[in-house]
Amino acid sequence: MTSSFNAPSNCCAPHMTQTVRTCLRLIVFGSLMALSPAWAQGNSYPSKPITLVVTYPPGGGADVMARLVAPKLGEALGQTIVIENRPGAGGQIGASAVAKAAPDGYTVMLDASSFAINPALYPKLPYDTLKAFRPIGVMALFPNVVLVNAQFPAKNIAELTALARAQKNAVSFASSGNGSAQHLAGALFESAAKVDMVHVPYKGAGQALNDVLGGQLPLFFGNLASTLQHVQSGKLRPLAVTAAKRSSILPDVPTLAEAGVPGAEVYEWNGVFVPAGTPDAVVDKLSAALQKAMDAPEVKARIAQLGGEVQKGGPKAAQDFIQAQMGMWSQLIKAKGIALE
Repeated sequence: MTSSFNAPSNCCAPHMTQTVRTCLRLIVFGSLMALSPAWAQGNSYPSKPITLVVTYPPGGGADVMARLVAPKLGEALGQTIVIENRPGAGGQIGASAVAKAAPDGYTVMLDASSFAINPALYPKLPYDTLKAFRPIGVMALFPNVVLVNAQFPAKNIAELTALARAQKNAVSFASSGNGSAQHLAGALFESAAKVDMVHVPYKGAGQALNDVLGGQLPLFFGNLASTLQHVQSGKLRPLAVTAAKRSSILPDVPTLAEAGVPGAEVYEWNGVFVPAGTPDAVVDKLSAALQKAMDAPEVKARIAQLGGEVQKGGPKAAQDFIQAQMGMWSQLIKAKGIALE
């Protein structure tokens, strides 16, 4: 039988006590030196400012979340967080840059729910979504609202589905474009409610929403934060929220499941990622800091004002959630034949 370590007989003989101790110290020291550099890096991380790449332009939902959380994240880590907006191609431009960055924890990405949609919409992404990144955490979930123009006859989901079933393509819904969050939310509603509607894509959510407000189209699956003012003004009527439970902002509005359409739960969300290969110790530090930042009272209050709910859980919970989202959207996009034009 061969031992994994053969001690030199001239220094570790039983009668040479002091020499044995010296040998053992050398062995321990050598073992520590042989540990992965990741351990040493994690122990000293972070030692310089961290770049937070936001995959969408300034002023959008992802950017709002980044600027809300970055100061608290920096406090938790003891370093400055520098926000860098890298928008374009549904988040692909920024994600591609982060995928190529050094996996040292100094380049971090904040992306949106399109992260889980893009693999099914774009056949040739410049990166492998599941292999190129490690999730740090999902920050918050923001439900959509099923909205109709105030003059539209349907007062609830049952009346909306009845109108849609009475005649094929009798109801139209607007979105910011093919493959957009509004389009996919509408497609999922169609599938769950077993109705056929007409999808009318626009070049941007603003144009789509304006036409629904003006009565040119009746239906919109909108983000709660960006449409709440129109609900409060009475220009839009909320029929349901696409969450598992009612929103504290619209407590009288039922969920789709409560309204008789289960299986159409949709959220917009933001996640934080690092390049694949980032050491576990660094990932753990970032995850703990993110959770601490999300627990800050002012962060929770602002997210609640936007109609969202802070999420708990670390990298494993985030990975499970994102994979489930990818599976759901991939199945829907294939079943509906959704494609970018």
